[in-house]
Parts: sequence; C-alpha cells; structure tokens
Amino acid sequence: MKRLFTLTICLLSLQVLQAETNTTNSAKSIKQINRVTKFSPDIVNADTTILPVLNQSLPVSTYGGLYKRRLDSIRKDIQLDYNEYVQAYIDLYMHNRDEMGQVAGLTKYYFPIYEKAFREAGIPEEIKFLSIVESKLDPNAVSRVGATGLWQFMGTTAKTYGLNMDNYVDERRDPIQSSYAAAAYLKDAYQEFGDWLLAIASYNCGKSNVERAVEKAGGVTDFWSIRQYLPVETRGYVPAFIAMNYVMHYFNKHNIVAQACNFSTRTDTVMVKRVVPLSNVAQALDVSLREITILNPSYRMAVVNGSAKTPRRLIIPQTAKDNYAALYNVLNGVDAPVKPAAKPAAYAAVQYTPAKSERKIPTHHKVKRGETLASIADMFGCEVSDLKVWNHLKTNRAPVGAMLRVSAGEVAANVQDDDQYSKN
Repeated sequence: MKRLFTLTICLLSLQVLQAETNTTNSAKSIKQINRVTKFSPDIVNADTTILPVLNQSLPVSTYGGLYKRRLDSIRKDIQLDYNEYVQAYIDLYMHNRDEMGQVAGLTKYYFPIYEKAFREAGIPEEIKFLSIVESKLDPNAVSRVGATGLWQFMGTTAKTYGLNMDNYVDERRDPIQSSYAAAAYLKDAYQEFGDWLLAIASYNCGKSNVERAVEKAGGVTDFWSIRQYLPVETRGYVPAFIAMNYVMHYFNKHNIVAQACNFSTRTDTVMVKRVVPLSNVAQALDVSLREITILNPSYRMAVVNGSAKTPRRLIIPQTAKDNYAALYNVLNGVDAPVKPAAKPAAYAAVQYTPAKSERKIPTHHKVKRGETLASIADMFGCEVSDLKVWNHLKTNRAPVGAMLRVSAGEVAANVQDDDQYSKN
C-alpha cells in the first residue's frame, strides 16, 4: 500500500512539472512571436500589440468547460466563443495581474463614458472592452505608427469620423469624443458585414482586409471561417477581445484586485468660451495640475482654447463649493485675488504667457532616438506628408538629430484673440 501511495505521488509530481513546463514554453512562444504589422491606409489602428497564436492545436485548459460556461453567462449581443485561441489570451492577461488590476480600477471612470456613447449609437455595450485591448485605458497612448488615444485612431480615420486635431487639441485623446467616433466606425462596419466580430476585426485591420477575407472564404460572414484569410495580427485580435470580456468579468476569481484610480472619478463639466490655462483652473479649484490634465488629456499645451464660436469642454473634479467662485473668475477673465497655492510645485509644470502678449507655436523639432515621422506628426498635429514636403524628405525615416520643420509658417499666435482658435 505504501509503495502504491509513493508511486501515485510521483506520478502527480511529474504531471504538475510537465504542466508547468508546457505553460512556460507556451509563454515563451507567445513572446517570441509578438510583432507589429503594418496594413493598408484605411486601418484604424495599424499596430495594436496583439500576440498572434500559432496555427497549431493548443492545449485547452482543464477548466475549459468552466471558462465556456462563464463566457456564455456574460454573452449579450456579441457571440463570445470559447476555444484554444481565446484560452491562450485569457492565460496571458491573467498572468499580468498588476496590469489587469490597474485596468480594472480605471474602468470605473472610463466605462460609464463608453456605455453612454454606445447606448446612443445603438451598439453592444460589451464592445467597451475593446478599448483595453487597444490602449489599456491610457488616453495618451501613441503607437509606433501614430495611432493615438483610448481607441487608437489613426489621423486620417479620426478626421473621417469628426475628430479635430491641431496644435492645441487632439480629440483622439478625448475620452468622450473618441468614444462617439469609435461607436460610429463600428456601427458602419456592422452595417456592412452584418456581424459584430467582423466589425471588430475591421477595427484592427481595416474594412478592405475583412472584405477580401470574406471573398476568399466564399462569401461567408463568420470570423472563425475567414480567420485564416485575415492579417496575422487580426487573427488574434478578436480572441483577445473575447478574452478581455472574460478577464474583466472574472478577474476577482483569479486573485486579481482592482486598484483605485489615482485621480478623482467624481467630476463636473463646464463649457469654456475663452482661452484658459489649465494651471489657472487647478489653482482656482485647489487641486493639482496633474489631476486636471489627466481629466482633460486632449489639450496638448495644457490650455483650453475655447471661444464664443467654439466652446470647449472642461472636465473638473468635484470640489468644495467655495472654489467655484474662483473658477468662475478664471473662466470669465475676472481679475481676482489669487489664493495661496496649497501645492505650489504642482503648478510649475506649465507656465502660461499673460494676456496681450505673443505665444509662439513650435515650428521646429529636433528628432530624438526612437521617434518616427508618424509620432512627430502626431505630436504637432500635422500629417506625415506635410513633414516630408516641409523638410524635403523622400522617405518616411526621421533622421536622428535632424531639426525638422513641424509647422507651415513662423507666425506667432496671439492669445488675446479668442476667435482665432475656432475650427472655422
């Protein structure tokens, strides 16, 4: 009996060791095949970091039945299939516990914004998890080809869906504006393909790539049927989306704890009709400049460039009522005694030029290591083609150390004229 018990223990130990080895090898394989792929010009996000799963039979978890039942229980309007590809991404995301805990905390702020936009556009609420796959809920995320914001819009597509980009504002970073644009794109794609998973796939590789894949598959409009004809990255994009649905619903079952946001999630909204520096807003509300910039990531120069013709949205954290009088003075240009700054160091990050003086928009930029024409164009609100023309460049390479012109002219912007900031 003792020998039998010893033999059983040995066999179980070998099985555990083999499982751990398989898991380690699988993780190494996934890391090795992680790569960025460029697609056609109509791509919304050309290089979302998706780890492609190898086209081979992958071991499905012993608890596959449990995962499937859980996915079935959260399914609403979109088919959330369970298979080895989805399991691979569940394992990958669950392995990054700290990162998923941070993301789970951020959903408390960003998801209500998404849900409102999606509800008004008439698209499924569960698509909100796609933003995590895209940017990990970082409004300042910028890809190597210039895709920007929570929903990782490329410049051309962003303009098509009504997002404004200039030297002062990039609405791709605006959680509200970009969510409505993403909803509009996905609704258009669904109307074309009649399938939400295909609409989601097109968000990664572009509608034309999905159209070609459907044609090669004989007209079948089912993701798993056309998967082999899609770009490599997109083959993993939909499984990653399904896996993220699972992770965000059941992370607490896997010892992942949602972390608290490091900024205020209770906010108010005001419309600004003047040019107002965010540092003045922060001082009036007695909060840090960092908090104001987190809530308003679309303002490139930490200045709300509102005007009577084009009011701008300003998100502020809820604060003591006494602070609103000071805020009113700031927003209306009323001279008032400045309150002592509780956190003077927080305001030093941005210096604003007083009214009736000139503020120059940067016209040149020295290329740093790792920068590309796409990232520089995104930084200064222009197009790659503009940079090439202004600097007589024949390729898309950004020479390290070169001083590039990033604006069409040397004209300084006079901050006392509010109307010049109008879209018109």
